[in-house]
Amino acid sequence: MLRLLNYKHPVNLLVAVDIIAFGLLCYHNSSKAFDWKTLLAGVIISVLFCITYLIIVKKGMGDEYLFLIVAMLSSLGFIMIYRLDNEAGFRQFIWLLLGISLFFLSYFAFIKIKTWSKFIYFYIGASFLLYILTLVLGTDIGGSKNWIIVGGFRFQPSEIIKVLFILFLACYFKDPDSLRFPLNKPKFLNTRLGRSLFLMAAVYMNVAFLFLQGEWGTVLLFLLVFLAEVYVFDKGKVLMLVNSAAIIICAAAGYFLVYHIKVRFDIWLNPWADISGKGYQIAQSLFAIAAGGFFGTGIGSGRPDLIPAVNTDFIFSAISEEMGIFGGMAVILLFFILAYRGFKIVMKVEDKFNKALALGIAVQIGIQTFIIIGGVTKLVPLTGITLPFISYGGSSLVTSFILLGLLQALSSGKAQRSGGVDKLDRE
Repeated sequence: MLRLLNYKHPVNLLVAVDIIAFGLLCYHNSSKAFDWKTLLAGVIISVLFCITYLIIVKKGMGDEYLFLIVAMLSSLGFIMIYRLDNEAGFRQFIWLLLGISLFFLSYFAFIKIKTWSKFIYFYIGASFLLYILTLVLGTDIGGSKNWIIVGGFRFQPSEIIKVLFILFLACYFKDPDSLRFPLNKPKFLNTRLGRSLFLMAAVYMNVAFLFLQGEWGTVLLFLLVFLAEVYVFDKGKVLMLVNSAAIIICAAAGYFLVYHIKVRFDIWLNPWADISGKGYQIAQSLFAIAAGGFFGTGIGSGRPDLIPAVNTDFIFSAISEEMGIFGGMAVILLFFILAYRGFKIVMKVEDKFNKALALGIAVQIGIQTFIIIGGVTKLVPLTGITLPFISYGGSSLVTSFILLGLLQALSSGKAQRSGGVDKLDRE
């Protein structure tokens, strides 16, 4: 534990970044006096992350760097959200507390319960129920009917389904050939082809419901995670080729038949054609990134508030404007390292279910990051999903911490379901 006192240790860098950033904000949030409340917010966030990290190290909960990376990402997101809107920053802090609580809960639940790989039909059924509830009780916000509002509380069921979807894929790819259906009729279902059709039916059920809700970004995310699992774990090439062709056909049909998708694609090709209308968001995003230069305008000195949905979809643009291209590159590199640690866990664990689950989590975080950062920088069409651990939003943040808790459990080597224990070395 004494090594944590070394000023070179990453946790001390995290504390330094928080204190410096919130210290700078103290002078921008108050024109007359030093804003002690802002500095106090930075101290509380730093203490929260340090305590969580110390628990992980003290209890031997696996790869300690997973949480450190996420803590730095969450700090950058919280700094920018608090800078843009103090009230939104306070709400994000509450969600952060809940997220860390569920991080520990998911970690211990995954280790203690050894039967997660046996609930494949539960994951499908729970997802179906959440889709139906969303369609019946959901509220349309921003063109997508993906929110359920109860009193003053609102959440996105699709965020919960992200966890269920990865668990379902892990259950299937644990051992597809031994999968047996509750009803043995028709017998065709218990053949290799029948099981493959069952997998595709379950995946495209998710896709169909997400299309009905207007969640185009989540559709793309699910399909790419599915293809990654098929590529790694399927023994043949037919399933990969068939689904790749189906995705290309669906994408082409979506462009020609769905107006919203066509608009997003046209904006991606040329946002300047309607810069005051449909292309306004992406144009403002590019202007903000360019205005930041290499070193940024300084925290609190930019105008990221000119970008619509800056707290959610475009928070990377805000970070790049005020912290510079180097700040944006730091965010990207942190996600690269997080994905690397995730793939390292995939290589280390032995159990097939755990391996497929770790792969699904690592790929989902990596692809989601690529989709949203690529969208706001005009690398790919904008899809409107959140940046994990950084964007404002309770449902997304909590779900991300649940997935992190599962990945943390897998890294510890305590969640093995067949064969020995292989603790992840700390490199």
